[in-house]
This record gives sequence, C-alpha cells and structure tokens, in this order.
Amino acid sequence: MARVTVKTLASLVGVSPSTVSNAYNRPDQLSTELRDKILATAAEIGYAGPDAAGRSLRSGRAGAVGVLLTERLSYAFSDPFAVGFLTGLSEVVEQSGTSIVLLPVGAGGGSDTNITSVRNANIDALTTLCLPDQHPAAALAKVRGIRVVSTDQKPDPTSSWVAIDDEEAGALVGRHLAELGHCNVAVLVEQSQPAGSTPQMIDISEVTPIDYKARLRGLRRALPNAHFTLVSAGHNAIESGAAAARWVLDMAQRPTAVIGLSDVLALGALRALRSAGVDVPGEMSVCGFDDIPVAKDAGLTTLHQPISEKGRLVGELLLDPDADRQQILLPIRLEVRQTTGPAAR
Repeated sequence: MARVTVKTLASLVGVSPSTVSNAYNRPDQLSTELRDKILATAAEIGYAGPDAAGRSLRSGRAGAVGVLLTERLSYAFSDPFAVGFLTGLSEVVEQSGTSIVLLPVGAGGGSDTNITSVRNANIDALTTLCLPDQHPAAALAKVRGIRVVSTDQKPDPTSSWVAIDDEEAGALVGRHLAELGHCNVAVLVEQSQPAGSTPQMIDISEVTPIDYKARLRGLRRALPNAHFTLVSAGHNAIESGAAAARWVLDMAQRPTAVIGLSDVLALGALRALRSAGVDVPGEMSVCGFDDIPVAKDAGLTTLHQPISEKGRLVGELLLDPDADRQQILLPIRLEVRQTTGPAAR
C-alpha cells in the first residue's frame, strides 16, 4: 500500500499541500467547513498529520527548549527552587507555543546514558540549573550548535546568562553571622548521593555546583577567622539536611551556626535541631539560601533571590538570541528572620 502523504490528502480534497498544512498548524487561516472536510478525509485515508521531524527540518526550529538538571527527573517537581524557576520559564515560553524538555544528567557527567539524552534532544536552546564547570552535557550542547543560557555568571563576554552574584550572597550571610559573633560554623552541602545518606565531612575541593562554590568563597571572605566544617548527607532534600544536622550535634565542639547552601538543606537542619530539643537560635543559629516560599513560614533567615523572575528572564533569552541584554545580574537581599541570633557562649 502506498504511503499516505500530505500531497495525497491535498489531491483528494482538491486543495494545495499548504492548505492541508494550515488545517493542522494554522486553522484560523481556513473556514470551518474546509478544515472539517480536510480532517474528515484524512481520517478516512489514515493520514495522521504532518510529520513533526520533517516540519522541524524545514523550518530550522524544533519549537522546544531544554532544561539540564543535575538531579533525577522527579527533582524538577519536588524541589521548591526548581518548581519556582520552571514556573517562571513556562510562563514565557508557552506564549510562543514552545515546549520544555527536561534533561536529567549526572552532576559529575560520568554517565554516557545521561549525555546521550542531550545528544538526541531536538531543541533550539537550553538552560542549565547549577551545572558544574566543564560538564560534558553542556559541552556537547555547544558542539551540536545548541545555544546555552546559563543560570550562573560566566566570564566569557559572549555567553548568555541570568544569575545572581552568589559570592556576594555568601558574603551577606557571612557578615550577618560575623556581626552576631559566630566563628564556628557548619555548612551543609549537597552531593550526588541518595537523600539522607550517611553524613560525611567533605573538603571544599569536593564541592562541584558553581553556585555553591561561589557562596562558600563569600562566606569565607566575610568570616576569615571562622572555623568551617563542611558536611554532606546526600542530594538536595529535607532528609539530607536533617541527617547532616544530627551529625553536627555529635561533634565534640558544636558549631554555633549551621548554614544550608540551599533553603531545603537548612529547613531539614532546622527540623532535626528542634526535634532534638536544641534552642534555635539560642543555642544554634540556622541560615539558608534562595528564600523559597516555605522559608518565610518557617521563620528562616535566608538570602533572597527572585526565583520565578530568573526563570522568566531565562525564557526570554532562550526564545530571543538577539536580545539586547544577554547577561543579566539579578538583585539579592538578606532576609533576617527568627532563626539567627547572637552566638552562644
């Protein structure tokens, strides 16, 4: 049986192939009667509609943008920061009928399967969420000619990004704690391990996310004489922050402050400390980063960044490669709430 094509359908209806295409892609260009006739005839002969891949090749556009995630796909629907960012992004791209493709990749870039997802992705541009420096997935996108809009500052003057000054963000938190007299600080960091894994002390060289490294530089700059202990108990999750905080409580010299490099980790720590009967902030202060919606309800002192606005601006750059501003630095501020106070003696 001969393959049914758009030309076959056009010939049967007595119209041009472009008119058939309009019936599927631009129905407002046709009368209701003509469009119904085309679709009815298509159903009779088993024509399923224009081929998406072929349409993409002809137009030179995929009609989709990608988001590289360093966590599992479920992370995009469970992490408050990712949800806020993707909400802002979708508000922009949906206006142009553009789709969003989520591409989970390993934080270390060692999985060939993950990189294959980028190799096969049919997208016009992509953005990254906290990808480590020189991650193979981002490098592969550039080799394929896919435009990348980062969520971290890049020194390359030709790069596109929407970011905050994460080092200054760390410095703001550090200066706040310094003013309160804190000089023994535990910092909770995520790593590519299951949530709530056995906590372990890590070296600063093991911290891979770009934003985390910058925040640590800012903290150390603002607290030059402080003792820092870096602890990880898995990926960015409440359980990881709680497990790390319980480990901190067993330290011979308990820190007077705990900093989660994300609000999720800080909120997990806050839950564990309060469950253990620790007076927050009387015995131990807790700080976070990002100011996700639940941080305010918890009274968490944190560094605010405009999460949804970041997503919206990234969306605009993904859709418009010729936008006047290709590098956008967003404002930040410290939100001092009920979880920080003077260092305990």
